[in-house]
Order: sequence, then structure tokens, then C-alpha cells
Amino acid sequence: MRRYLSVFLLILLAFGACSRNKPNLSTEERLALADEYYANGKYSKAATIYDDISFERKSAATAYATIRLADSYYAMNKFTDARLKYQQFIDGFPDHINVADAYYRVAVCFFEDSLKPAYDQERTLSAIDAFRNFLERFPNDARYEDALNYIRRAQYKLIEKKYQNGYIYYKMKDYSAALMYFEEVIELGNTDSLDRKSLYYSALLHLHQQNREAADAAFNKLKSKYPGSAEARKLDRKFN
Repeated sequence: MRRYLSVFLLILLAFGACSRNKPNLSTEERLALADEYYANGKYSKAATIYDDISFERKSAATAYATIRLADSYYAMNKFTDARLKYQQFIDGFPDHINVADAYYRVAVCFFEDSLKPAYDQERTLSAIDAFRNFLERFPNDARYEDALNYIRRAQYKLIEKKYQNGYIYYKMKDYSAALMYFEEVIELGNTDSLDRKSLYYSALLHLHQQNREAADAAFNKLKSKYPGSAEARKLDRKFN
């Protein structure tokens, strides 16, 4: 029993010595240390310090620590955590000089956290809304064109979702549902692979439904927009 007690006392003494040797850093010094960690790519260590300071309620330090904590999560690709911290920064410091950065990053985080087109696109829709909000609030921001490009990419994901829905219903032999999605893609008037393949399947489906007039219209549009394409050559054998 005495042996165990001695070991326990030695552990306590060692802990006490470490605590006494640990420097008592000020908030400014801790921020400087966190910034150094961040600059050297040690984002997790930086985040730990920023997180502690963000709860201290010292306005200038709190604001800085909060957005830098969000930046740290962002650098680690922890987009949900980053987005929540950027939003906390917006809510807590709406007039801060860096609030535009936070609005922009919230939108980017939604986009980066969105799922592939085959899956639910709620975050893609949220990204579009967030980027539009950013553009409305900061129309003169240097990232205006970047935000527009993100919106275009997000909207294209939604088009891909429509096409994939159509293809899934086609494989399930639910031809009416498949045709509805393919025609939604065609109505957008784009000139790309999704439009080309949607025309191909629309022509096939109209033919299957014995709607020769609609089938011919889809086939002729396919030949006109994409002459010599593999899809046009495949249909040519069916229509001639």
C-alpha cells in the first residue's frame, strides 16, 4: 500500500513541476502562438487555442479567434464545423471588417459539403442561396465572379441530378417518369452531354410509347445539334 502511495505522490509532484514550468501566456501571446501554428499548417493545434479564446468574451480577441477558428476548420476540410463557426461570427459581429469573408466562406462550405448529383441536393441548393445572399450584400466584392462561377457549378449539379433521376427511372422501366426528367433537361436548351443523352433517351422512350411524331422530333433535334454523335448513329438504325 505504501509503495502505491509513493508512486501516486511522485506523479502529483511531477505534474506540479510541469504546471509551474508552463508559462502563463496572455491572450495576445496565445493568439500569436495560434497564428504561428496556423502559418505552419498545424491547423488542429491552432484551432484548440482559437477555440479557447473565442469563449473569453473580449470583443476584439473573440472576433479574431472565432473567424480564425473557422479558417482552421476550413483548412482541415471540416466544412460543416467551419460553416457553423463562420455563421457564429456573422451573428456575433455583423459589422466586423471581415464579415464579407465569413458570408463567402459559408457559401463555399455548403458547396464543398454537398453530395454527388446522385444523392440529395439540399446543400447544393443552400449553397446557391448563400452565394446569392453574398452577392446581394457585397456587390463590389472582388470575389463576385468567383461566386457566380460557384452558382453555375451548383446549378449544373442540379441538372445532373435531373438527368440521373431520368436514367434511374429508365432502368426501372418507369418510362413516363423517366421522360419527364429527360425533357426537363432538354428544355434548358444547353449544348452538352446531358442534353445530348437526354435527347437520345427521349427519342427512345417516345418510340416505345408509340408516339412517332414526338420521337421523330427528338431524333431530328439530336441529329441537328449533335451530328455524327454516337447517340445519333444508334438511333439512325431504329428510325430508318
